[in-house]
Amino acid sequence: MGAVQANGITIEYETFGRRGDPPLLLVNGYTSQLLGWDQRFCRALADGGRYVIRYDNRDVGLSTHLDGARVSLNDIFKARKGEIPMPEVPYTLSDFAADGMGLLDALDIESAHIMGMSMGGMIVQTMAIEHPRQVRSLISVMSHTGENEYGRSTKEANAALMTAPPREREAYVEHSVRQGRLWSSPRFYDEAAAAEKAAAQYDRAFYPEGATRQLAAIMASPPRADGLRALKVPTLVIHGRADTLITPSGGERTAELVPGADLLLLAEMGHDLPAPLWPVLVHAVLGHTGYADSLRA
Repeated sequence: MGAVQANGITIEYETFGRRGDPPLLLVNGYTSQLLGWDQRFCRALADGGRYVIRYDNRDVGLSTHLDGARVSLNDIFKARKGEIPMPEVPYTLSDFAADGMGLLDALDIESAHIMGMSMGGMIVQTMAIEHPRQVRSLISVMSHTGENEYGRSTKEANAALMTAPPREREAYVEHSVRQGRLWSSPRFYDEAAAAEKAAAQYDRAFYPEGATRQLAAIMASPPRADGLRALKVPTLVIHGRADTLITPSGGERTAELVPGADLLLLAEMGHDLPAPLWPVLVHAVLGHTGYADSLRA
């Protein structure tokens, strides 16, 4: 692992594969550290000939924490209803996007394929809209366009997401496992693996304070529909039909908006990347990025 200074913050990152291979930047979801991209999944992509980069977003993991920066989610809710102007927030999805592009610059990478899951999907969509010259292809996974009517969580999943995690380690792990069962792939959910992952995240960097600011960044950012309609980048949208946290209409709408986008809907996938589906996912990502690179030749 390493760290760079980019876009005014420190960004912690890790790479897999050979530097000379086509770069693939992996972007994490809400409150998820770079561990959210399993290293075995990263190595499978690297074995397929991609230079894989995973990193911690700001306010999570070992990247910069904006300690003490205040935000009012209540005011943001009111602004989204049109009751008051949108308040200032510490950062938005555009800042997240600039962080990732800054990481590429710091690594002396001119352009990359970009793949993001959940909030990371929102970030890579923003990257493609705002930084098109640095994007070779776009892969949006289990995400949405920022339009309220698409991808809405079930009530149960949304309530769980908005519940603050316990601060004690064992309770945190149990809480994470319980949450994961609500939205993960039903057939493939592995409680032992989920507990191991939660413990690793806790031990590496437990920082619940960043969650409110990351959520504010999502809520304060405008919908991306117009920007997605104007994209001219090869795009693959991946979503699970069993996703309860961001329901499938979020992915369907994304693919509908982006000209020429491909849509891969997986019947047994929820809001996670279960190991039994990695062969399908890796094949899809390698095929998509390889095709995109062939257009550049």
